[in-house]
Amino acid sequence: MISRKNASISKFIIHKVGNKFNDTKNAFSEKLVDFDEASYNLMLPFLLRPFGSVVQSYRFSHHASIALNEINSYSNKIFDEDDAFIETSKHMVTHLYEQSNSANIKTGDVMVVEFEGIEFRDITTNAIGIFKIESKINFFQTYLENNSYDVLVQKGISSKKVDKGCLILNQKDEEGPIVFSIDNNNYDAQYWINHFLNIKYADDANNHTQQYIELCKDFADDIINTSYGKQEQNTFLAKTIDFFKEHETVNIEEFKEELFEEDKYKREFDSYKKTFEDEQNIVMRNRFDVAEAVVNKEKRKIKTDINLDTNIQIKLDIDAPDASTEYLERGYDDEKKMHYYKVFFNAEN
Repeated sequence: MISRKNASISKFIIHKVGNKFNDTKNAFSEKLVDFDEASYNLMLPFLLRPFGSVVQSYRFSHHASIALNEINSYSNKIFDEDDAFIETSKHMVTHLYEQSNSANIKTGDVMVVEFEGIEFRDITTNAIGIFKIESKINFFQTYLENNSYDVLVQKGISSKKVDKGCLILNQKDEEGPIVFSIDNNNYDAQYWINHFLNIKYADDANNHTQQYIELCKDFADDIINTSYGKQEQNTFLAKTIDFFKEHETVNIEEFKEELFEEDKYKREFDSYKKTFEDEQNIVMRNRFDVAEAVVNKEKRKIKTDINLDTNIQIKLDIDAPDASTEYLERGYDDEKKMHYYKVFFNAEN
């Protein structure tokens, strides 16, 4: 996650990107935007706010060398040459245009920004931001004419969220420059992440933790829920999160020993893990450090509700993984020909 408390915009330009599939053209600006105070104070948090909650970072990728990655090359040129910003920003938009191989790819405004004072891991650095605005909203504008006020509808950019954006830090580790990305209109996930930026998740604790929790969520949904029901699914997810919270380092063998009592379930999990790795084109580590921020973020996403067709909902506490086993029983009533849950408790709150 980055901090923007001391950040500022040093350079800002807006271009328009077309779609070569629809034969709409790019339109380029020749000058930087000169903000007034009100616009600047609205624009800075609008662009950087989404990255304050992003946990995982990316690194540039290329089949031959990351030095040949277009956006990596362009961002390095901006960092290295003070007078390269405007022309290089045009090259970035042209590269984005070349990725529009479908009628579904939307045209829009592209903002290329150079920031200063970005804080990441106790280091202050500058950064390049590339933002694409694909959707505009209707708003009412009032105006005075002939001593009376009238109203018209105009289209503009919503200040609530950026459609697509990336932040390239002028900071590297052993894998290369550190990159963050957001995509709130991910109608084509390949377009922004893989084709335009050509980035992959960093090989770090954040990525390893994310991958393993995603594996467990998919396993719980595809296997446990299908074979054993919603209660077992939610119990497994609660125990998974509890295991990650209690361990600084995950050992996959220890994880299986703690969560599965029978060997057949371990084998089932191993088989699913192999399929998951093949589908995702990844190899998961058998031992890795836990990223607490990722665990907390994923925990908030997990739903532990049991919704019944009799308009009754049972909500399980993900922080109490043993409660479902101890105080909730599932059975079948032969007279009513219906399944039931029996809940044990001492007092109502």
